[in-house]
Formats: sequence, C-alpha cells, structure tokens
Amino acid sequence: MNADQLPVGTASTSPKQDAAPTLRIRAVMLGERINPSGLEIGPPVSSTPAAFRVHAGLAVIFRYGVVVLIGLLPSEEKVLIDSLKSRVIGELSPYEEEIAQAQLCKDESAEAIPPGGPICLAKFSDDRLLLIADALAKSTSLARDERRVAAVFDVIEPFARQLAERGRTPPRRKGILQLIGNALLVQQRVAGRVAVAEKPDVLWEKPELDRLYGRLEDEYELKERLDTLERKLTAVSATANALTDIIDTQRSLRLEIAVVVLIVIEVAIGCIQIFAGIH
Repeated sequence: MNADQLPVGTASTSPKQDAAPTLRIRAVMLGERINPSGLEIGPPVSSTPAAFRVHAGLAVIFRYGVVVLIGLLPSEEKVLIDSLKSRVIGELSPYEEEIAQAQLCKDESAEAIPPGGPICLAKFSDDRLLLIADALAKSTSLARDERRVAAVFDVIEPFARQLAERGRTPPRRKGILQLIGNALLVQQRVAGRVAVAEKPDVLWEKPELDRLYGRLEDEYELKERLDTLERKLTAVSATANALTDIIDTQRSLRLEIAVVVLIVIEVAIGCIQIFAGIH
C-alpha cells in the first residue's frame, strides 16, 4: 500500500490565501459489476480494491459496480468512465452517483466531518482517500438498492391492500415470485458483493485510521441504512411468501372442488347408464 500524499496539483484552492486545499471525490455506479482484472490505467496504488494513480488523482474501482474518482477533472472522469464501459456487467442508465469534498484540516490533529461540510483530513494520503472511497462507494450502492426496494414496495402494496379490503389475492402468482426474486437479489448483493458491514482492508494495515472510518460510517449512516434495508427486505419476502401461500391454497381448493365435481358427474353418468339398462 502506497501511503504517499497525493500530488499538490490534485487539490484546488480558492483565491483566499488562507483557504484550505480541497479535493473533489465522485462515486459513480456504472452497473451491477465491474471486472478490474488485468486493468492498467496507471500506476497501481492498491489491489483490494483496485486503485490506480490517474493523471494527478486516483481512480478506485469496486467489483460491485462502483468507480470512485478522486481529484480528476470532469473531462478526465469522462474518458476514464468510457474506458471502463467494456468491463461493466449490467450497465445502468442513468448512473447512480454521489459527490463529496475532502479538505485539509487547519489543525492536523483534528480530523472531522462537520454536518453538511467537507471531510477534513490531516493529509491527502492514499490510505485516507481509500477509506473515503470505500464509504462513498457503499453509500452510492445502498442508494440504488434503497430505490429498488422502494419500487418493490410500490408494487406489493396494492396486493396487500386488495387482500385487506376485499379478501382477495392477486391472480398473478408469477408477479409475486418475481417480487421475491428481486428482494433476494438485493439481499444477496448487499450481504455478498458490497459487504456494507465489513471494514475495508486498509484498516488491517492502518488501524490508527479506524476512528476516521467510524466518522465516515456515521456521516453516510451506513449501518443504519443497512439495518433499515434488511428490515424492508424481510418485510417484502414475508409479504410475498404469504401471498404466494394463499394463492397456492386457493388453487389447491379449486383443484379439490374440480375433482369432487368430476367424481359426482361420473357417478351420475353411471347411475343414468344403469337406469337406462334396467328399462
């Protein structure tokens, strides 16, 4: 892990002489997955996640579909994103993105994240920037998953309301199964690929930065959003399973009634044949 400071050219300063240098950090979710294997876009900085020094900034690529661009010009960002499109699986349109600002602290001993303000860092070291990239990438991925789950709720709510008001279930069992599938996909993504609850690898080498990452988790509410998302996923799965069970029960009842009716018809036909044979 290279912990050297990012070149001064990546920071922007205001006309005021006492203004602290700042970095623009942009996280963009390009698709469901990005394959960084064999990628060579600049000198490597980290292998997990794949991070490279590009121009005067950094590009950090996460396998779950997010690339974080640090200290790059908009034109440089566009060129880099275009170069990654061939490696994207399940490309999104439009992209999901979040932007943050990092700023050097006037007091190097007080790294903090003021509400609504920039992320104050003691220095623009690669380790610190990788931590910000990890938190921002997870936040961006969570934002898309939150929207997907909200869309599932919008679909499943009319089904539940129809059951409550009319005592009837929707006839489309396939639609209910698709809702369960969507919920399972989000759950698998959050727990498996993104691993929101897991800390980044850089903390194993730099445990002294754990406090900074804790502040980033609090700023982006990663744990709280993960808990809320998991509760919603549980509610979606439980509701969809209940509706599916009711539909299956109703189908079984109709099948039993059909079998009874066929038996009655067969008995009636037999009785008629017997009666006709007697006469």
